[in-house]
This record gives sequence, C-alpha cells and structure tokens, in this order.
Amino acid sequence: MLAKRKLRKRILLTFLVLLMAFVFTIPGYDTTLAGSSMSKRKVTGPFRVAAIQFNPQLNERDKNVEELLKVAEEAFCNGAKLAVAPEMATTGYYYKDREAIAPFVDTIPGKVTDKFAALTRKYHSYIVFGMPEVDERTGLYYNSAVLIGPNGYIGKYRKTHQWETEEHWAAWGDLGVPVFDTELGKIAINICMDSAYFESARLAALGGADILAFPTNSSAQAISALPARAQQNGIYIISANRSNTESGFHMIGASAIWSPEGKKLAEAPLVPDQKSDVNEPTIIYATIDPKKYDNDNKRALAGRRPELYKELMLYIAPWDYTKNTKPHDVVAAAIQYAPVGDRAANREKVVRLLRDAKKQAAEKGKSLNLVVLPELSVAGPVDNLNIDGIKALSEKADGATFAFMSGLAKEYETAIVYGFIEKDGWRLYNSAALVNKHGALVGVYRKTHLSLSDKRWATPGDKLPVFEDEELGKVGILIGDDARYPEAAGVLAVKRADIIAIPSAWYGQYGGEMEINREISANRYPDGAMVTWDSVAMGAQAYTVVANYVGTRKNYLGRSALYTLDPLYGLDQPVVAPANHEYALVVNFQTIQPDWWFNQEKLIASRRTTYYLPLIQ
Repeated sequence: MLAKRKLRKRILLTFLVLLMAFVFTIPGYDTTLAGSSMSKRKVTGPFRVAAIQFNPQLNERDKNVEELLKVAEEAFCNGAKLAVAPEMATTGYYYKDREAIAPFVDTIPGKVTDKFAALTRKYHSYIVFGMPEVDERTGLYYNSAVLIGPNGYIGKYRKTHQWETEEHWAAWGDLGVPVFDTELGKIAINICMDSAYFESARLAALGGADILAFPTNSSAQAISALPARAQQNGIYIISANRSNTESGFHMIGASAIWSPEGKKLAEAPLVPDQKSDVNEPTIIYATIDPKKYDNDNKRALAGRRPELYKELMLYIAPWDYTKNTKPHDVVAAAIQYAPVGDRAANREKVVRLLRDAKKQAAEKGKSLNLVVLPELSVAGPVDNLNIDGIKALSEKADGATFAFMSGLAKEYETAIVYGFIEKDGWRLYNSAALVNKHGALVGVYRKTHLSLSDKRWATPGDKLPVFEDEELGKVGILIGDDARYPEAAGVLAVKRADIIAIPSAWYGQYGGEMEINREISANRYPDGAMVTWDSVAMGAQAYTVVANYVGTRKNYLGRSALYTLDPLYGLDQPVVAPANHEYALVVNFQTIQPDWWFNQEKLIASRRTTYYLPLIQ
C-alpha cells in the first residue's frame, strides 16, 4: 500500500510539473502573476480582435441575444480574443420613451451578461456590446455597454454624450470613462456620439487605456472622428456599427479597426443608403500588438498643459452674452511657400502670393478679409540656427515684422495672421499676431505646446486667447504642434472662436492623411486632407484656416487648407492646397452656421463637463 501511495504521489507531482510548464509557455503570455490570480497574466504577443457588424431587430431582445451569441462564438472560433458589437445590440436602437423600452432593459450584471459570460469563459476571450441598462436602485435607464471576460462580468460604461433619440428614455451616463485592466491590456469604452467630443477618448487615454471599444449606430459623424481619436491618444480603436435601417434611421456600416497612428487596419463595407441595407452580420478582424501600446502619440500626452485647460470645465449654456451671434462672410487666403534663410526674400514671397490671392478673389467678385501665413512667417524655420542666430531674428511685438505686415494689411484691406520670434525682456516666444485691415495690432498669441526644436530657445506661452475683429468675428490662433492637443482647440471653442487660424511648419512629424472611407462624407474630402487639422475644425466647430510651408531640405508638406464644420452631411466643403509648390489658396465661408443640425452652439450645450475634471489635473 505504501508503495502504491508513493507511486500515485509521484505521478501527481509529475502531472503538476508538466501542467505548469505548459501554462508558462503559452505563446503570447508572460509569466508574471499579480497576486495569486491566474487571470492577471498579460498577453505580450500579437492577438486577433473582431468588430461584429450586427443588426438587431427592434423589440426582440431574446432573439437578438441568441443571434449575437452565435456570431460572437464564430469570432472566437476564428481566433478573436476581443470582440466588439454595436450600440444597443441586444434590443435595437429606436425607442420613443421609457415605457417603450421598459420590457427590454436588464441590470448589469444580469441575465443578458450571464449568457455572454458563459461564452467568454468557454473561449477565454472578451466581448464588449451595447445594451439598455436599468439601475436596480434608482429605476433609471441608461444607454450602456458592458465588458465581459474569461472570468465573467468586468465592468460597464454608461454613454456620456447622448444623441436626441435616447434622451427620451435614458439618463446621462454618470460613471465617467472607466478603464478596465485585462490580460489583453487596458480597455475603455465610448459609445457613438461620444466621439464628437474629444474629451471622451482623452479621458480613456488619461486613464491609461490601450484599447478603446466603440459600439455605435452611426450614419457618419461618429465613425468619421475615430482616426483622429486613435491618433490623438495613441490607442487602438475597435468600432462596431450597424448596416441597416431602423425606424427611418440608416446606419452605414463601415465598422473599422484603427491603429494608434490612426491607420486603418480593417474596415467593413460601406452601406451608403437604405436600398443597400445588409441585415446579415459581418465580422472583420485585425491584429493588435501590445508592443505598440507604447508609442509616440501616447508619449505626446506628456506634453499636455492641464493648467491652461481650466475653461474646459465651464458649462456656458444656454446663456452666453459674450458669444458672437452674427455670421460673417469670410474670404480667406492660406499662403504657402518654401522659406529661405533671408527675411527680405521671404517678404518678397509673401507679397507675390498675396498679390495673387487678391487677384483670385477679384476674379470671383470678392475681396480678401483674412490672410494666414505659416509659422515664423518672415524669419523662417530656425532648426539649424544656434541660440545667438535665433536671438538675432527676434523682435518685439511692434517690431519690423509688425510694421511690414501692418503695411500689407492696409494696402490690401485685409486682416493678417503671421508668425514671428517675439522678444519680451530676456524671453523668446514662438508667437503669432493678428493685425486688422486698418493695420492695427489686435492681439498676440504665444505658442503653448512647444516642439522639441522650439524648446531649445522658446518659452511656452501661458494663455489660449480669442481675439475679436469687426469683419471676422471671434478669432483663435494655434501654432504648429498646438493642433496635436485637442484641449487647446476645445478651450477656443468654449471661448466661442468662430475661426481658428493655424500658422504651421509641418513635415509629417504628427498627424497624417485622412483614411476614412471617402464615400462616408456627402462632400468628399480632397486628396491630402490631414486628420489633425480637420479634427481641430470639427472638434471646435470653428472654421479652420491652416497655412504651411512647402519644400526645402526639411520637405515641408504644404497642404494649406480650409477645414469646415460639417462636410459629412453636406453643409460645406474642405479645400486643400497642393503639397509641393508655392500657392495662395483662396476660400470663402460663412461663420457660425446657426441653423445647422450640429454647430458650435449645440456642441457647447451638449458637453458633459462634470466628468472632464481629469483633463485639467
């Protein structure tokens, strides 16, 4: 008997050793355990994810759940470790009031989540999907999304920025943007309309998110913002949309998976109209690499200036007597040229191109009233100069460059935004000034988010001002790298800038070409449209005029442009200059757009400032 016991013990020990050896050599997992929980192992190698383009039937919760379970299982069988399904995936989207949706809500966790927990346990995978939630304590309903993993329910998110449809039955989300630590990395959730507000994804990033799950029911706006949200925050985004029509509301498909650089990794077909409806589910897959969780865009978060963003916490609605209520017709020129190391030569280029801009406007029967020039317009870029050389080019705000620009403004009867090296005592600033058509100095902005090159010589500014001009309305200025930080444009929106001017020196060091499906937008984006600059205009709901350099050994990328409030649904049209030659881009637009379905007024009134506190800390 003793010999048999020893043999059984030896066999058991051998089995345990072999089991541990197997566990600790599973590809994609590290062997560092947090505490004693096996679920804390972290995936270190690439893994597959899925966006499930699923179309629930209205008022058919049980049927929808069973169908979604089948589709999710297919995704898991095909190797997906994380699947994301659309907003309100268990019930359909349109409910006219609390009474209509009452039979289909569930607690979180609850019966619905329990069914998916069994599936995720079986495949050791994760799923995010949208559903209507009832809070057991208050009886309130929420448009929510849930994260479930190998060990069951993990957490939920309640939609913060709602569209009108769910406002009739759902309370505003009250959880902020939680970030959940999982084997796959840190996962956060936004839902649909949230993406129209940069704050939603930014809160996820500041919470340490690596992946943003994005359930949506989008007709264009929500999914079009995602490349910028991925890029601004250095996070993967998995977007799951619907591809059919419900109660007259058409959802366009085009579910997509985006990299932390804003690159499209996968996309489902676009379904442009009701005639093209696809009711069957579609699954798209892509690979996420945890090594890319640490990336340049995420590291750029360290360059934020929270002390400058306090206005983001202000909710100035429905009354704001400081805002401009009068639309202004603006004819603007964004002037781009190849800078040289000679101020006189740069001035000559400005004059030549300004003359051409005036001619173009006259041919259209119009007169210029705004001109935007590139960063450090006359001095040119100073990357190759030492500090003494830079000091030699510096001047006071009312110095020689102001005198030159003031003369041009009076001669051409137009306001001008230009850049210069400002000297104030012993400090130097990368600054931009606005002079009005009478040649008077309206205001000076000092660049607040400095590039590495700027940091060699420039002191960062400490204000994000908005200036008033009788012909233009309220004008904000950002310079170069400022555009990378959506908080800066957000502050200008709170201060009700009608126009944002961006003098720039861009050679591809941030941002990139827009990769949204061209057919999503009613007015198509032109070739060369740049994600970062478009996001400034759309995010602040302010017409944005960008002037950039071209050429030189630095290979400046041009593409000076006008970015607008809403090309997606056909309001207006972005315009982009060529990438490779000197050019005066002349554009015209009318500010404010008070009658459009979404504008700065509605943006300000629908912000949820209560939850923005992490942005200013």
